[in-house]
Amino acid sequence: MRILSDTLAQMTRLRTGKSEHLHSRNRLSTLTNFGSNPGALKAKYYLPANLAEKPALVVVLHGCTQIPADYDVCSGWSKLADAHGFALLYPQQMRDNNGNLCFNWFLPGDIRREAGEALSIRQMIQTMCSRHKVSSERIYVTGLSAGGAMANVLLSTYPEIFAGGAIIAGLPYATALTVSEAFERMRGQGIPKPRELRDKVLSASSHSGPWPTLSVWHGTKDSTVAVVNARAIVDQWRGVHDLGTEPALTETVDGQTRKIWKDNDGRELVTLYSIQGMGHGLPLDVASGYGKSGPYMLDVGISSTAHIAHSWGLTRKLARDRRGQSVAKAPSAYGLNADLLSSAQDKIRKVIGDALRSAGLTR
Repeated sequence: MRILSDTLAQMTRLRTGKSEHLHSRNRLSTLTNFGSNPGALKAKYYLPANLAEKPALVVVLHGCTQIPADYDVCSGWSKLADAHGFALLYPQQMRDNNGNLCFNWFLPGDIRREAGEALSIRQMIQTMCSRHKVSSERIYVTGLSAGGAMANVLLSTYPEIFAGGAIIAGLPYATALTVSEAFERMRGQGIPKPRELRDKVLSASSHSGPWPTLSVWHGTKDSTVAVVNARAIVDQWRGVHDLGTEPALTETVDGQTRKIWKDNDGRELVTLYSIQGMGHGLPLDVASGYGKSGPYMLDVGISSTAHIAHSWGLTRKLARDRRGQSVAKAPSAYGLNADLLSSAQDKIRKVIGDALRSAGLTR
């Protein structure tokens, strides 16, 4: 257990060193009375002022030692929601369940359909849908580290709920059932073969498709969760979607490698982002205006938040910043989306031009 204690101590040191100012920007509300809650979790949520009539919902799962308030500030999810009108749900782990605030992605009672933490989060989603008229066809889930592994649990046990998912520095579903096995998988040891990985998802529910799309994000220098787990997640879901071994396309995005697996109709179903030289954490581009650096929140010049939201159709388009890198369009100073603001300005110019021509002051 020396490895376990050393890892927990390292996480505690990083947690202690975080900036105190993060809490001052907590924008989240508490979700109450969301069901029987067998996993004994708490929940936070965020609704922007311009919430769409039938909004999309993004479920965001924090990593070990983190809480929703910090994760939201650093990831930039609520700021992006302000610009594009979707809702956010932040399940929250409690110390009574896990002393290091990790979601229990490796305990059998928490990773089965209709049981434990997985069911608690399902109940939170149902509550958000009923109270805020969430579109049932636009529900997504993402998470970091243990949160990424738990996102995979949800995609596997409740695939009919989600249109898409994004797993950041996470692990494949149902490959560990004890703490010791969890640490072995984190080190990249004992990971099953692709066919077995696929079968674990197929046996987690009676669902037969269609399946959620998936993007996987992982740093090439991650010493906490070995990068081999990223390929294992790809193999797991590539098998579920019945896709070939090799990607249909490999390209460079914001200086990073992206591999894409497509179906016969050309739809992007599984995507792998390999972040060169990045350690364990969430990839950010702070210059984009979304997110802040912090423990496990790493400014590496690519915004996973913006790219993930765009891949799900939550943002209208990706703009280019002055360095030529892609970022989701930010809200204007008046809270308007930049696309809408530009359209409004064009209409105003037209009205003024028509008036001047009518008065004979211009042609």
